[in-house]
Amino acid sequence: MKSCRSCGRVMLAMMVLCGAAHGAAMEAFRPPAVPLVTMDPYASVWSFSDRLYDSWPVHWTGAVQAMAGMIRVDGRAYRFMGPDAVCPTAAEQTHLELHPTATHYTFQTGPVELQVQFTTPMLPDDVDRLSAPVTFMVCRVTSTDQSPHKVDLYFDASGEWVVNEPKQQIVWRRLKEPVAGTQFALMGSAQQPILEKAGDNLRIDWGYLYVGVPTEGDHRLAVTSHNVRERFVRGEGLPESDDARMPRPADDDWPVIAATLSLDVDAARPRTGVITVAYDDIFSIEFLGQKLRPWYARAYGGFVPMLTACIRSRDEALHAGRAFDARLLEDARRIGGEEYARLVALSYRHVWAGGKIVESPDGREPWFFHKECFSNGCMATVDVSYPASPFLALFNPMLLEGMCAPIFEYARTDDWPYDFAPHDVGTYPKGNGQAYGRDRNGQLRMQGQMPVEECGNMILMVAAGAKASGRTDFARRYWDLLSRWAEYLLDKGLDPENQLCTDDFTGHLAHNCNLSIKAINALGAYAMLCDRVGKPDEAKRFRSAAKDMAQQWETMADDGDHYRLAFDKPGTWSMKYNLVWDRILGLGLFDPKIARKEVAWYLKTQNAYGLPLDNRADFTKSDWLVWCATLTETRADFEKLIVPLYRFAHESPDRVPFSDWYFTSTAKVRGFRARPVIGGVFLPLLADEDVWKRYATQADGNP
Repeated sequence: MKSCRSCGRVMLAMMVLCGAAHGAAMEAFRPPAVPLVTMDPYASVWSFSDRLYDSWPVHWTGAVQAMAGMIRVDGRAYRFMGPDAVCPTAAEQTHLELHPTATHYTFQTGPVELQVQFTTPMLPDDVDRLSAPVTFMVCRVTSTDQSPHKVDLYFDASGEWVVNEPKQQIVWRRLKEPVAGTQFALMGSAQQPILEKAGDNLRIDWGYLYVGVPTEGDHRLAVTSHNVRERFVRGEGLPESDDARMPRPADDDWPVIAATLSLDVDAARPRTGVITVAYDDIFSIEFLGQKLRPWYARAYGGFVPMLTACIRSRDEALHAGRAFDARLLEDARRIGGEEYARLVALSYRHVWAGGKIVESPDGREPWFFHKECFSNGCMATVDVSYPASPFLALFNPMLLEGMCAPIFEYARTDDWPYDFAPHDVGTYPKGNGQAYGRDRNGQLRMQGQMPVEECGNMILMVAAGAKASGRTDFARRYWDLLSRWAEYLLDKGLDPENQLCTDDFTGHLAHNCNLSIKAINALGAYAMLCDRVGKPDEAKRFRSAAKDMAQQWETMADDGDHYRLAFDKPGTWSMKYNLVWDRILGLGLFDPKIARKEVAWYLKTQNAYGLPLDNRADFTKSDWLVWCATLTETRADFEKLIVPLYRFAHESPDRVPFSDWYFTSTAKVRGFRARPVIGGVFLPLLADEDVWKRYATQADGNP
């Protein structure tokens, strides 16, 4: 069975909805990976192929987490999901539409058209619903020859979903009672090692996968061997009883939760069936020794009540999702053009699935813990939160605060010995102390810290949240740390010592010009916060210092027609992406001609797939490239910088979730995938004050 999980790649023209309405002349978009079930870093399953039936769906790490899909029309079976091991005959995929909250596929199967929609209704103004780990697979069949047809649909999900390695043993059972008119079967590991493992390239091996179909109608469930797929191809139904041989390894005859739906159609109307996929992780995060429950457990009172609420409100959520998608894509298109709108559609669920919304330790507020995917597996990493912060500042400032709060709380513990901000709180999902920069004996090393970087990041994020929400209570709660870190930047920020920055893969660098900009803008942001909390004298002191430093910076960094990588390195250059916060927060620190000069340099320096990070290498960062584009003053210049990034996503030979680190000459991925830093793609929406205000004020600020 394992040997048949390889597949070839066949190119297919695909249309994205956000492009379809604006001229068929534009080339169809081929996403590097297509989101299917995207809930959090563990429940995150994608298609890495052009067509859904070219390969198995996989976890973002690349490990197979199989789903199979077939349709039987008048006795003939076609597969629409999974490779030819599922069924020899494939349907014809004719269309793919990628929306922020949903992925739509269309297939032709003889005289019947099949539309399959994967939607995780991640509506940002409802934190309760946003935290719900539920994806709906909505299947709609239509007769295309105006004749009636007998149609049966098949779906299954394998035991690979609930284990880190297929050799681990699994068990399964049925829910005794339906949930909101839906019957469920569930599957989980036999051992249930809740929160025992931490690391990067890992899948969840605790909790339970739920698959459900409506009780009304001829719809059935079974937990059985993968050979049930052959029964369906032969025209048979599911077994009357579930496989009783358990526990057993997930790769022992590959047990699956299988579902069939009878969707016979006539000439008059299509038929629709819904499959519900959900994951109960029981506990999601450990923070300073305390296990934290997912937020939905507090919001709904448990997993089954959450399922009940989500199923009952499904149609309303799908309708709201369509309206949200249309509005967001129109805003993106107006601000940055068609290519930018497509990147927004690609990135939205990607960002939410990069983290988990959980109860805070006191149970009073939602915290958002993200994972540094395929980087080092750290969690709540400050210099990952920073590029992701525009996304949360735009859509839900309360969750931006919930992303920062764990860092503040950890910095108050005895484990943190420094007068600057930490880098992280641990390795996902165990946040029991900074993981980055420790020696073999577990001791924190100064050499591995990012002092200016993380102090600047924390202050800027709190300032962005305060501007978005109009509230200062969060800043007041942690004012002792904010003021300490601001003083640190006042002393160390203008000309940083030899240290790491967020682009730590480039190594240590002294006199980093871009890092200096971050420190200066953070001091201006701190002055803004001082004004808001009623500290006018402090505001005056820090604003004056920031303006003076900005003037010094221009002289120190000037290199003719651009600005340097480091103050002491003439003939060098780098992205000055940190400059963008001067505009976003309205700080008024840097002369606008600095951004103009930099943009002119970027436009003549970029390669086929974008602007390199700096003069030292050919690679770039997707998030920073968008921030640099936001420094432009015209839509035309913005698109000149964005289109090469879009081209990377469209043409990269590496089929992985949107990577933020790639080569600008070849479009090959250098590293990283599925990281929440892709939230930086949304920063241009903050640059439009009206758009920012509209989204931020729609978010529910009361959990």
